[in-house]
Amino acid sequence: MAVDLAQIIPPLVSAKVDFILIGGMAAILHGSARVTFDVDLLYSRSDENIQRLATALVPYQPYLRDAPAGLPFAWDAKTIRRGVNFTLTTSVGGVDLFGEVARGETYQDLLAHSFDVDAFGVCFKCIDLPTLIRIKEAADRPKDREALAELRVLLEESEKKQV
Repeated sequence: MAVDLAQIIPPLVSAKVDFILIGGMAAILHGSARVTFDVDLLYSRSDENIQRLATALVPYQPYLRDAPAGLPFAWDAKTIRRGVNFTLTTSVGGVDLFGEVARGETYQDLLAHSFDVDAFGVCFKCIDLPTLIRIKEAADRPKDREALAELRVLLEESEKKQV
């Protein structure tokens, strides 16, 4: 099941969770035609934000994606503090949470490389295209390598429009 951004983004914004949209959904906002089935979020690792994130996602029954059924898992601030990156299934689709991305960059590091998006009745942060490309290059996964050609063309086209 593909995640519906309209179901996950507004509750996070309402809960005052500090996050930046990254990954495939960010690429789509930049004009990518690729399909993605989850949402990738880079979240602030501050204690207050971790608590807000834990509370905001509880209604969506987060569970570790691809974990064996019945594996004990508690979604709470303690769990988030003990981990960094989480691939979750939820009642609204896949949600991947990153405390850091390739090269160890954090929310604080990339905040200056994000911009505001007004959608779904809220305002949230999305990673800029040059930084998204850099993150995907550093991750160096096959699916990222496949997406890079299109993202580079989108960047080139956006730069032409600015001239």
